[in-house]
Amino acid sequence: MSVKLVQVSRYYGTQPAVQDINFDIHTGEVVGFLGPNGAGKTTTMRMITAYLKPSSGKIEVCGHDVVRAPLAVKRITGYLPEQNPLYPDLYVREYLRWMADIHHLGKRRKQRIDEVIALTGLGKESHKKIGMLSKGYRQRVGLAQALLHDPEVLILDEPTSGLDPNQIVDIRQLIRELGQRKTVILSTHILQEVEAMCNRVIIIHQGRIVADGQIEALKQQAAAHHMLEIEWAETLADGWWRNVPGIQQARALSPHQWQLVATDAEELKKNLFRYALQNNLNIISLQTRMRSLEEVFRQLTQTESIP
Repeated sequence: MSVKLVQVSRYYGTQPAVQDINFDIHTGEVVGFLGPNGAGKTTTMRMITAYLKPSSGKIEVCGHDVVRAPLAVKRITGYLPEQNPLYPDLYVREYLRWMADIHHLGKRRKQRIDEVIALTGLGKESHKKIGMLSKGYRQRVGLAQALLHDPEVLILDEPTSGLDPNQIVDIRQLIRELGQRKTVILSTHILQEVEAMCNRVIIIHQGRIVADGQIEALKQQAAAHHMLEIEWAETLADGWWRNVPGIQQARALSPHQWQLVATDAEELKKNLFRYALQNNLNIISLQTRMRSLEEVFRQLTQTESIP
C-alpha cells in the first residue's frame, strides 16, 4: 500500500477544509482526485506530500508517517502543484540541476536530468530560460522536476494545464506509463482527462469523500435514475413532461429535444408513447443514455441533487 489516509481532518482556525477522510491507494493505480473549487483537494495533496500537517488523523506514504517523517515522505514523492513554483530567470537545465542537488542525486544528476528532459519532451527547450517558455512548456518543466528523483508516488495538480492537444496526448501517455510502476494521484477540472488516464476516481465535496471507485462502477451506481433523450417532431410547451407519469426531471436540449430522468426507463417509454398517441404527437427518436462522468460529478457535488 503506497498511500493511506485514516480519519484525516484539517482545520484553518475553526473552519474545516477536510473532515474525516479515508482512502488507500496502491502501487500501479492512477487515481483521479476530483472536487469543485474549495472542496479540499489541494489541502489533501499538500498533506500527503508532507507540506501541511493534518489537524487529526494519520497519513502514511509507503509506510512513512507524514508528521513523524516528513523528509522521508518528500524523498519518495514527486509533487506538481497547481501554481507551478518555477524561477523565470533560470535556464531549464540550471533549474533541474538545482532541484537535483536538493534531492542529493550526486553522480546520478546528469543522467536523471537527461532522462526527465527526454520523458517530458523538453529537449529543444532545455537551453532556454524558463521565463521564455510557453505555459505548456513551463508545465513540462514542473513535471520534469517532480520526476527528477524517480519518486514512488506522484502527486499532480492539473498536470495538463496550458498544454495544446498534441502535448496533452503525450502527457496522458506518459502518466499512464508511469502509473504501471508508481502510484499516481492527479487532480484536474477536465473530466475527460480523468476518463483517459485514471482507473479509479475519488470525489471530494465540502471536505468529505462522497465517492470512491472505478469510473464505470460509479456511472452504474448513478444510473439508478435512468436518463432518456426524446426528440419530438413538434415543439412542445415547457411543462409538457409534467403530464407524463414517471418523469422526475426534464431539461430542454433544443426546441424539439428533451433529456428526461426516471427511475423506471421501460415504464416511462410506455407512458411517452401513450402521451404521444393521446395528443397526436410524433416521436422521432427515443433512447436511453449512460451517464457521463461529468453528470456523476455534478450529481455528487451540488447541494441540490442534479442527476
